[in-house]
Amino acid sequence: MSEGLQHPDASGTYQPDPAILVLAGWLGDPVAAADFPETRLRWRNDRAAARVGLAGLTDEDWTAHFGRFAPLEGNLPQPLALRYHGHQFRVYNPEIGDGRGFLFAQMRDGAGRLMDLGTKGSGQTPWSRSGDGRLTLKGAVREILATEMLEALGVNTSRTFSVIETGEALYRGDEPSPTRSAVLVRLSHSHVRIGTFQRLLALEAADEMEALIGYCLQHFPAPPPPADAPDRDNPAIRLMHAVTERMADLAASYMVAGFVHGVLNSDNMNITGESFDYGPWRWLPGWEPGFTAAYFDHAGLYAFGRQPEALHWNCGQLAVALRLHAETAPLVAALERFGPLYMAAIARRWCWRLGVQSQGIEEDTQLVAGCEAQMRAGSVQPDAFFFAHRGGRGLPEAFSHYRPVENAHPYWSDPAPQSMLIEEVEDVWAAIDESDDWAPLHAKVAALRRMGEAHGIPPEPAGHA
Repeated sequence: MSEGLQHPDASGTYQPDPAILVLAGWLGDPVAAADFPETRLRWRNDRAAARVGLAGLTDEDWTAHFGRFAPLEGNLPQPLALRYHGHQFRVYNPEIGDGRGFLFAQMRDGAGRLMDLGTKGSGQTPWSRSGDGRLTLKGAVREILATEMLEALGVNTSRTFSVIETGEALYRGDEPSPTRSAVLVRLSHSHVRIGTFQRLLALEAADEMEALIGYCLQHFPAPPPPADAPDRDNPAIRLMHAVTERMADLAASYMVAGFVHGVLNSDNMNITGESFDYGPWRWLPGWEPGFTAAYFDHAGLYAFGRQPEALHWNCGQLAVALRLHAETAPLVAALERFGPLYMAAIARRWCWRLGVQSQGIEEDTQLVAGCEAQMRAGSVQPDAFFFAHRGGRGLPEAFSHYRPVENAHPYWSDPAPQSMLIEEVEDVWAAIDESDDWAPLHAKVAALRRMGEAHGIPPEPAGHA
């Protein structure tokens, strides 16, 4: 059931740290997992598990913890369905929260970071409304593919930690039904959302928001705001700067990866800047700013080219919420950093993926524009473009002074690059659906991880280098 080699530099010991318990009385509701008809282990991410000291679990213990949700030693005594509000396609909704998931456990990774294990498809909660609290197996397989591809392309993403098939027949309007069911566990650096703060604003819960700000600054530290930032010592302002930096980098990473998340609502925005909760995602078949992932996004609100706007808008909603503890002007000053931070991140990440040495923000920005024009003119798929031009090969004469970064990984000599177009996703799923053949999924993950090794460590967000 193990899907590959452990990451060589990411081992850690199991260090439980249920830090969320100090906030639990108002942040979540204790719940129990569904009693599934069966628990059949389909995927265990031992590379991610090694980071939090859980790779040594037997399959039996793994299934007990991540299929039946027996508590991990020293951890949360009972899962918590988290409470939050959020803007969904710009419409405010105060009636949401963890409707088919919960926070299961917290621990420290090998680098000392606080990490969460959260679920998807684990059953109904007080926030399920009319939903059944379940997840389709296809949805779980798609999340494995999305997170593995994003990690390989340097995006700050949750990891798909576990998938267990649960033996129920689900009916969905967007999949042939009945379809198979699963429960998924993800490893994330927090599940605190912008929508978590929005809920506290709506309740005018100033004391609770102060506690949440302190929790975020303590457990998800960031460099201090710029020296000239107004009110820079105010904890709310410090958090606003940190989230703005992270979201600007996340937006840039989506664009450079050619990725469309599909549902960038404020309840899907993690204040750590970590992408998570993958539904109708797609990778671009060609460089098209208007390309959408969600069939229900009729207005193209979250189209590929509008993703930076969406993340900036969500940062604005955090600023509104933080008005409980800060004045408007310093919050706006932090928010206004998004544009320059985004452009710098685009340039930095573009050079990284292209495998060339940066020539400074102005020249790098021209390089990005030139590459975009070349992709549009030739109707080139982004993965193919970056692969073909790795190290600056074949770029227009105006960019011939860009020098390659040394990288002798054999991936760059492959006949074709890895990609994640919808046809590939459907082929992987068809093998599972029609003949219970998981080999194509494992082969794809191995290929993506090899691509990730070839790309190397992605650049840090502004202020983190």
